Amino acid sequence: MIFSFKRVNAIFIKDWKDLQRNSYILFTLAIPLVFAAMLGRMNAATDVLSTYPINLALIIAGAFIQAAMVAEEKEKNTLRGLLLSPASTLEILIGKSALSGLMTILVIIGSIIFSGYTVPSLPLFSLSTLLGLVFYLATGTILGLLSRTVMETSIIGMPVLIIFGMSSMFKPMVENATLINIIELLPNEQLNQIWFGLSDGKGAADILMNLFILFLWVAVSFMLTIVIYKKRRFD
Repeated sequence: MIFSFKRVNAIFIKDWKDLQRNSYILFTLAIPLVFAAMLGRMNAATDVLSTYPINLALIIAGAFIQAAMVAEEKEKNTLRGLLLSPASTLEILIGKSALSGLMTILVIIGSIIFSGYTVPSLPLFSLSTLLGLVFYLATGTILGLLSRTVMETSIIGMPVLIIFGMSSMFKPMVENATLINIIELLPNEQLNQIWFGLSDGKGAADILMNLFILFLWVAVSFMLTIVIYKKRRFD
């Protein structure tokens, strides 16, 4: 099947129209921006909090919004029609992720502006953020496919928020070395290590391992999304 941008665009436009009528999603999008604005007033730009608004934007605007939009399709009984449509798996996944991805990028930019964060090495920062975005969009798609309603995404997504969104803040409180090593392998921690490294003047060679681990997270999450999507398609 030939990849069709028309089908992707049709899914994108449908999601855009649905977004304008969904106050829950619009309110959720504002959370990282509010936090970034508060952080900017606190002038906390030298510790782990300096990158937290970006991580929060990724997980809230990326994973949670994506999960809500997929779950909303299920709640309205329109997802099955989409799954059984002529659109390929790749077209549907890209189409359903395009709006969430665009909104996440805008929220990240807003969070950077409001928090006063200084972006180090724009190309490498953008590459790492893009990898993080793909991971969180895939995670959000999985949450949406596993949820029955939009509100249920908040319940099953809470562990994701704690593990992938707040683990860096909890790490100083952890004394177990094994648990610390596990936390340091998480995607949000990899992003922090990359961004902190770039801020300290490190180059691409110094953060290559972090980028590789982040890429592995992206690959695993994408493959898992495909598996769950196909299972839902044939259920």
